Amino acid sequence: MIILGIDPGLANAGYGLIRYEKKKIELIDYGCILTYKKDTFSFRIKKIHYKIKELIEKHNPYEVAIEEIFFNKNVRSALTVSKVHGIIAITVALIGLQLYEYTPLQIKQATVGNGRAEKHQVQSMVKILLNLSEIPQPDHAADALAVAICHIHTKY
Repeated sequence: MIILGIDPGLANAGYGLIRYEKKKIELIDYGCILTYKKDTFSFRIKKIHYKIKELIEKHNPYEVAIEEIFFNKNVRSALTVSKVHGIIAITVALIGLQLYEYTPLQIKQATVGNGRAEKHQVQSMVKILLNLSEIPQPDHAADALAVAICHIHTKY
């Protein structure tokens, strides 16, 4: 089965696709959907919508997992990411797939075994679990792969 993991963001929305078969996890694809500040918000969310739709149509994932919004000090940034999260959620729902949400704590716990792990520890575990020669770049793509791995470790 194929799982699509997403790290939502307006400037950089990370995605990662992994295959899970016979208790083995294998990398399919990863990357970032980049949008630019100079473009309108409408254009940027439309681009994210179409790219997520394109990834789903191309790879036919069984399920989609997304990182829940973490409200820190920057409320404005969190609200923007929440809008992107909503666009992704509606895109997935309209295609007919189930969307699963995981907190940063759950993602760290499922990938590293420690809910308080540092970002570099999560990324190193993504590299190890997917048997890669280096940590996937950019960071948002590695984070999206961690979301997909979390989903597999949590649900299966």
